[in-house]
Order: sequence, then C-alpha cells, then structure tokens
Amino acid sequence: MDDGIQWMVGATTSSGWMLDVYFARGIDAEELALRMGARRGAGAGPMTDAEMAGLELDAYPERGPSSAVVRVGEHAGWAFALTYGPYLDQLEKVSRDGVEAVHYHYNSEHPPTYVMYAQDGRTLCGFGLCEERCRYGQEPDLLLPDLVAAGILHPDGQTYCSPGFDDYADRQRRGLAIFAERFGLSLPRSVLAEEPLPVYAIAGSPAPDFEEISAWAAANGRPLPDERLRLIPARLRKDYERATDPQWWDRQAGPLTGGVGWRVGLSKLHTGAVFLSDPDRDTEG
Repeated sequence: MDDGIQWMVGATTSSGWMLDVYFARGIDAEELALRMGARRGAGAGPMTDAEMAGLELDAYPERGPSSAVVRVGEHAGWAFALTYGPYLDQLEKVSRDGVEAVHYHYNSEHPPTYVMYAQDGRTLCGFGLCEERCRYGQEPDLLLPDLVAAGILHPDGQTYCSPGFDDYADRQRRGLAIFAERFGLSLPRSVLAEEPLPVYAIAGSPAPDFEEISAWAAANGRPLPDERLRLIPARLRKDYERATDPQWWDRQAGPLTGGVGWRVGLSKLHTGAVFLSDPDRDTEG
C-alpha cells in the first residue's frame, strides 16, 4: 500500500540524526540538483545511502571547507533530492520560475520537524509537525482547510481538536499527510536506503586543493577522492594537513597550552606538577 511520504517520520539517512528532502514539480532531477548548487554534468554514482558514509562529508566549517551532496531521482511527477551535510535553505531557489517545491526537514536534535511549500520563488506556507497552529509563509492559512478536514485544528486555526495525544509519531504522520494529499507527494521507502541514485555535490566542490590532496593520497596509498564530485573527505583532509603542515599540532592545542603543541604542553603541565616549589617546604628549619 502506498504510504505517500508519511513513512519519513522519524526516519534518518546514514547520518543517523537527520532526514532532509526537497521535492520539486516542473523540473527534472538534474535541474533540481543544479538549483541546489551542483555543477552541470558533475553527477557521480549512482550510490546508495550506506555508500554516502564513504564521502565523509564535513558539516562543520571550523574543521575545514563545509561540504554537502544530494542523491536525486524522480517519482510520481516530482523530482526529489535527499541531502547530506549541513542544513542549507534552498527552498526559494528551487521553486523559482513557477516551479512548486516542498522541503521536509527532520533533525532529531532540533525538533520540530518542519515542512514548507513554495512556488515561483516564494515560500507560501508551512508548519512544524505537531505545531500546526504556528504557520508560516506569505499565505500561512493556505493549508488551514486541510488541517480542519483532517481533524487537527478547529476553523479558528489556533485550537487543536485533540490537545493531548499519546502517539507522537502517529500525530506527526497525520500532519505530514496534509502535504502528501494536497500536492500528490509520494516517495518509495526504498529510495532512502536501498536504491542507488545519482549523486551531485552542492557545496564544497570543487575543492580548491583537490589536485594537491589527491596527489598526496596517491603517493601515500590512501583512497582517492571521487574525481567527479571533487570533494575532499574530512578524514583525508585531516590526515593530509597533519602530515604536511608543521604547525598542525600547535593549532590543535588551543588555549590550554598557549599555542604550544599538545605534547610539549602536557610535558610542561606534568613538570609543573612535580617540581613546583612548596613555600612551606622551602622554609629553613
């Protein structure tokens, strides 16, 4: 039985903590990737969700260039993109030139789950699941009749039909079903974990030092980064910098050692603990 998109509630990518999906009607999958920041003709793969872990995307700019990719496909008249990496708000870019777009964002560490709808470069409506009385966009009440018909809100748009509920996930699925039914959204469960899909880099590519680090990896027997994505995996970048930058250890030390490498810093701390003079012991007897 077709479960629309309601099965996405609580599901995550191989990251283990997030599921971020864009839908677009009026463009194909490659155009969706391009609007999100990909380079034309630079698709790689196809890859499964599990294989994405090998890219070692870095979502933290303080550790290196932030990187992100999408796995893309098409289903039931909509193009879709599953994103990997840092949160990027691309909804209005995706929906320009008359395109319809829906953005589903679940972060297990930052509830609620948000679902937003846009068209022609404008965010029209959306809400957090289980927080439907707080609605957003230029036409925030666009889906209010649907919420009333589903028995979630009263017509005033502020009062819940059932203020308390025991099954939080089921309540979220009811809210998500509003989008599925209103816009005809559907996505097979298999695309998340099982189905290989084309992959595009949408941030951090091409890495400016891609050739340099690739050459170092080849010379040192390390796995080579993907030539088409032209992203540097976070661990490979760290290993390269540690091996080639004489100041790398000093930068990792932080304020604890005042810029001194951690090995020297720990030595000083240990020496201080052993040899600091004790005023009581230094007095003459």
